[in-house]
Amino acid sequence: MSIKSYINPDFTWDKKMIFFLMVSAAIGISLGLIYLASMFVLDKKLTGHTKVFALRDAFVDKSQRLFEMIIAGTSVMSFSCSYVVINHVYTLVQSGAGGHLNHYERIMIKMWSEGKDFMLLLLILCSCVLNTVLDTLIIPLKRITKEEKATIRMMAMFYVIIILMYLNIIGDESQYSPVMMYYFGLMIGRFVYFDASLKDFLIALKNMFLNSPYLLLAIVLTWLLSVLGFGMGFLLERNYYIVGIFYTHLFMLACIFVVHIAWMIHHRLTRRPGIEEAAKPDDEHLDDYDEYNDYNDYDDYDE
Repeated sequence: MSIKSYINPDFTWDKKMIFFLMVSAAIGISLGLIYLASMFVLDKKLTGHTKVFALRDAFVDKSQRLFEMIIAGTSVMSFSCSYVVINHVYTLVQSGAGGHLNHYERIMIKMWSEGKDFMLLLLILCSCVLNTVLDTLIIPLKRITKEEKATIRMMAMFYVIIILMYLNIIGDESQYSPVMMYYFGLMIGRFVYFDASLKDFLIALKNMFLNSPYLLLAIVLTWLLSVLGFGMGFLLERNYYIVGIFYTHLFMLACIFVVHIAWMIHHRLTRRPGIEEAAKPDDEHLDDYDEYNDYNDYDDYDE
């Protein structure tokens, strides 16, 4: 039993490109909806360059919230998928149907049998580190604050819980209860910690409500793309649905990385600092932010 057992051999590079284009189209439509929402909530009193740059700021802010939801969802899903795969291999080995195991697989099975709970905690820690690496180094999202990222990461746990609950309903053979219990515990810890006050609790609820549209959009994206992936034979149903859903998240992650690179190049080619500074509206939130200035950090590498 190896990782190759969870890969569809018929999912060739041309099919991967087709699926990537489908994912890109879905992400593009989502960004289009975000742009329309940004226009709708924009202050109607703004005009000229001020309106243009204020709209761009609002669009970047909302887009990065969706990107953070996808990144956090992928990171949390990596833990869930790892648990399912390892537990499946362990069950096969225990029943005698695991086949030949190499040295590393035997070590993994031994660690799983002797310290499953510690392994789960280690996987959660790895998913948190992965999340930080993705949204800080690979796809740096500097428009949203650390507090907003923390809220979206917590909502990503709820997002994955919804997916796991749905998989249990449709009859997926795997057992997701331990994973969901860990997520529920982490979410409760986010709301109720040892020195939390009622005000902190209400603020956390408010932040969740404000970011709920991105949760709903991520759920719709995942559902649509997963249905298309399974329906077109790109993803395998026999290897548990969660593995296929994790593949879908990897494609979404690759897509937003391409969007990030394209956005960075566009910003470098079209940026006009003098006009942008003069056109900024008098807003405290915008005063601290030079339109998509997180990409300015890349200027350091040119020197």
